[in-house]
Amino acid sequence: MPITEEAIPLSGILGKKFDVLDHGFVVLVDVMGDDSSIVQAARVSYGKGTKSVSVDRELIRYLMRHRHTSPFEMVEFKFHVKLPIFVARQWIRHRTANVNEYSARYSILDREFYIPEPDVLAEQSTVDRQGRDMLLPKEEAEKVRSLMQKNSEKAYALYEYFLNEEDEDPNRSKLARELARIVIPTNVYTQWYWKIDLHNLFHFLSLRLDVKAQYEIREYAKVMTGMVKAAVPVAYEAFEDYRLNAINLSAKEVAIVKTFLDKVDITEEEIKAECDSAGLTNKLELREFKEKLQRLLK
Repeated sequence: MPITEEAIPLSGILGKKFDVLDHGFVVLVDVMGDDSSIVQAARVSYGKGTKSVSVDRELIRYLMRHRHTSPFEMVEFKFHVKLPIFVARQWIRHRTANVNEYSARYSILDREFYIPEPDVLAEQSTVDRQGRDMLLPKEEAEKVRSLMQKNSEKAYALYEYFLNEEDEDPNRSKLARELARIVIPTNVYTQWYWKIDLHNLFHFLSLRLDVKAQYEIREYAKVMTGMVKAAVPVAYEAFEDYRLNAINLSAKEVAIVKTFLDKVDITEEEIKAECDSAGLTNKLELREFKEKLQRLLK
């Protein structure tokens, strides 16, 4: 069940399973807080925050714009995720969440393997050491898929042999599950509950939605994006504007841009027209943008 580009209310998402890859899924189990929780945390002396929705929206955007992160930590998300082990090992590098993973010491892993589709099987990039390049030819891709499937089945059969769960051979011991699992390949699926605050979730999404992020984890991030958007639409809009679709420049890059701008005459009328066209009409934000331009045009 995919999340479309159309807005879906939170009630239509909470507790529902959204498929990812061939056997994976994401479920938004619970959400604590919403946009108003961010405002209330920022305006703690006001109790319930401001009365105007538009003012609340401006405040949230101000907080995001100026990297005042702690109010966003007042909102928390709990996800149930089923994912290949190699994706989980990459995901767990985000150490700002609470995680409880399915344990193969106590339970038996399902016979489910992630086998990439032909349209994501690609050559090693010669530019990016951790990235992909051109897609494999169709016949080669199908051969790779076939070999992956056979290897997965063979490894899982050995896992079952060690477990001897059905007493196939009463004269043979059952190897401890914590040892039997070591032959399992990393494309077998695991599951976990993953709880994280909104500030750190935005950081996760900013990295994992990037075009350079690995395809498989990016697919999970895309599904989670729709869930976050439904739960905190104002905060997510600010995240898109100031983090996801923004560009940060280094000091050296700023110096280069200033060199180019020095050669261009920009009038106040042109600045206003472009700001109006882009929807940059908030007085405070407009003032801040003009201050940035002044620093660049010095």
